[in-house]
Amino acid sequence: MQSINPRSLTGCRSEREFNVTQLNDLPVNIIQFYATAPYACSYLDHRQARSQVATPPQLINADVYSTLVKSGFRRSGEFTYRPYCDDCHACIPIRVRVAEFSPNRSQRRALLKHSNLYTTEHELSFLPEHYELYQRYQQSRHAGGGMDQDSREQYVQFLLQSRVNTRLIEFRDEDYRLKMVSLIDILDDGYSSVYTFYEPEPSSSYGTYNVLWQLDQVKKAGLAYLYLGYWIRESRKMAYKSNFRPFEVHMNHAWVNETDISPS
Repeated sequence: MQSINPRSLTGCRSEREFNVTQLNDLPVNIIQFYATAPYACSYLDHRQARSQVATPPQLINADVYSTLVKSGFRRSGEFTYRPYCDDCHACIPIRVRVAEFSPNRSQRRALLKHSNLYTTEHELSFLPEHYELYQRYQQSRHAGGGMDQDSREQYVQFLLQSRVNTRLIEFRDEDYRLKMVSLIDILDDGYSSVYTFYEPEPSSSYGTYNVLWQLDQVKKAGLAYLYLGYWIRESRKMAYKSNFRPFEVHMNHAWVNETDISPS
């Protein structure tokens, strides 16, 4: 669940007005929105991306962040952002309606396959074992995308810096071997899946299992939604998110049901 990378922040002020009518609960008199310089898109070849970033980050607490996520933002480290590309609208915020979700056959197989995993919650702190797993994952799944060369400092900035309610969950097997790490933000109406990395074993279903685990956690917490970041139909890395139904997408300043989405 790789997030769009806002590391190319240059502090350039957005020339377009931000629609604050959807963010009535925010302290809009002090929170401002800036646009990054263009950078290479992580998902669609030969395209340039931009992000709109909410600042200053120290004022974006859990309540403000929940409101921003409902308006299509998500988080990368201390930066809260959303796609702001000039000529592309491929990145669509997506969330799953947890109470109505029921796993399909292949998802039930993933649950059974990895039923031996157990979880432990940790503080947001650097552990060499986590970083080594992250490097193996990036080099196997996202080779050449830039993040496969992340230094320890970049890893810490990307995943271990947060000003909101974030949980770091380890997944280990019965022999105590680390198989997966997941970071999740807790919102007022659900969870936001920040990032997950796992052992790149052939024929594993760790990614699917992790989303199913998160859905179960949201349900147990009595909350409504699991936010999965951005769905991109044209990207194999991101298209899988529509396999978790029923889902909603954020379009034209509102969340709409999957049945109301154009097939093209």
